[in-house]
Amino acid sequence: MTIHAALLAAIDEQDCLDTLVAMARHKSYSQTEGERGLVTEMARRMAALGMQSELTPVPGERLNAVGRWRGVGGGKSLLFNGHVDTNPVTEGWTVDPWGGKIDADFIYGIGVSNMKAGDAAYLCAVKTLIRAGVRLKGDVILTFVVGELQGGVGTKALMDQGLRADYFVNSEPTDLAAMTMHAAAFTFIIELTGDTRHLSKREEAVDAIVAAVDLIPRLNAMVFSGALSAEHRKINRCHVGVVHGALGRELHEWRAPQVADFVRIKGSGRYAPGQTQEGALADMRHELDGLEARFPGLKATLEAESTTGHRPMPAFEVARDSRIVGAINRAYFAVRGADQPTGAITPPGFYGTDAGHLHHDGQMEGIVCGPGGRYNTMPDERVEIPDFLDMVRIYLLTILDICEVA
Repeated sequence: MTIHAALLAAIDEQDCLDTLVAMARHKSYSQTEGERGLVTEMARRMAALGMQSELTPVPGERLNAVGRWRGVGGGKSLLFNGHVDTNPVTEGWTVDPWGGKIDADFIYGIGVSNMKAGDAAYLCAVKTLIRAGVRLKGDVILTFVVGELQGGVGTKALMDQGLRADYFVNSEPTDLAAMTMHAAAFTFIIELTGDTRHLSKREEAVDAIVAAVDLIPRLNAMVFSGALSAEHRKINRCHVGVVHGALGRELHEWRAPQVADFVRIKGSGRYAPGQTQEGALADMRHELDGLEARFPGLKATLEAESTTGHRPMPAFEVARDSRIVGAINRAYFAVRGADQPTGAITPPGFYGTDAGHLHHDGQMEGIVCGPGGRYNTMPDERVEIPDFLDMVRIYLLTILDICEVA
């Protein structure tokens, strides 16, 4: 039996499941005391393994947990990154969101897919190696961050504090695919101003609602110019999520017999590395110019929204021939006997992740690869148990590849 096979056999599957169950039972809503409680618990667990463990500050009196398993020297370092804050529970759940329920196929819980299963998987991979007495050349750094749901303020704080490694793995849910690229995001506001008349003289009006009905499908079908390749183009998307139309900027609704002269549209765009927000907005402006031509007298304005308390997520990209991509591809093949799906995987390629900050601010090469995704951000959020356990195995082999056994 090879050392790698022996270490894979040493993984305590029940302990891995118990670790994830314990994390799922923490009600760690973003920006709450529960979030702080889970971060503190992760720092305690890392310290119990003998890792150098600390709590580091995040703006807003929040905390990250950072643990370092030091190597003996001469190897590359590898940083794992995942957030512990979760979305709130929605309607439609049939199981206790914090019960940590396990059945024959799944483990359930709010935040299990996004992304406590990934967090637990890398903790369990390191735990297995430490308990087996393995010594590595390079350091392994585990980060359990907050504020990803506010645009990654926790990971941004770590980058501002100078935390770095040679490579990183971000464990956002990709259903175990290796995502080498994801889009950057922006929010936009469009205002359409028409010219009202009573419905009896509708033909003389410029109907802002009718113009919006014409515009919205065109926006939703947009692909921005300047994509560097077909794969980059694949993660372009524009989406309208909010529409209000009525009379005047105050959007009076009590005078329905009048043609609406004002519509406010709010949406979000995604563009790939190599493209820019300015370029995307210019493409949208061109679409609005066409709208004004089709509806004489209509005035259309466009601006990017400056969000408060939510950082924009930068785009992320890593070369296919990067060592970290090769390492996780090899680990996947060793565990599953098949080639790992790799590239600008969608739908995760449309998401924002903390990989953007690790890549942009930290100037590190990395990969996004984690368990979950298929049942993410939905009632009865869950992760398939075989996927979670395979992720532990893949992370373990990736650590051995990058950091090397001393």
